[in-house]
Amino acid sequence: MSTQTIPGHLLKDRYWRATLHLFINHPKLQRYLTSQFFDLEKGTIRAAALKKAAAPWSESEKFALNLALHCFNESHKVNLSDMDYLDLQNKQLALDAIKLRFF
Repeated sequence: MSTQTIPGHLLKDRYWRATLHLFINHPKLQRYLTSQFFDLEKGTIRAAALKKAAAPWSESEKFALNLALHCFNESHKVNLSDMDYLDLQNKQLALDAIKLRFF
C-alpha cells in the first residue's frame, strides 16, 4: 500500500495521521501497512492480527506498533516508559507521531 492509495481525508484525521505516520516511516511497520491489516475504505485496523504478528518482534518494534495503535484508538494501551527501548531516530519518529495526534 502506498501513500498514494491512502485517502486524503485519513491523512488529515488526527487519529489516522499519527498512526499512518508511524506505519509509513517505521521500517518494520511499513511491511504491515497492507490490506491484510488495514481497511481504509471502512476506516478499520485489524489490531489483534497486528499484535499477533508482532509477537516475535523486538521490544522497540512492539512499542512502535503499540504507539501507532494507541494514537488510532486510546483503548490500545501504550507504556511511554518503553520509549527507553528506542534509538534516537525512532524516539524522534515516536515524538513526531505524538505531536501529530495530540497537538
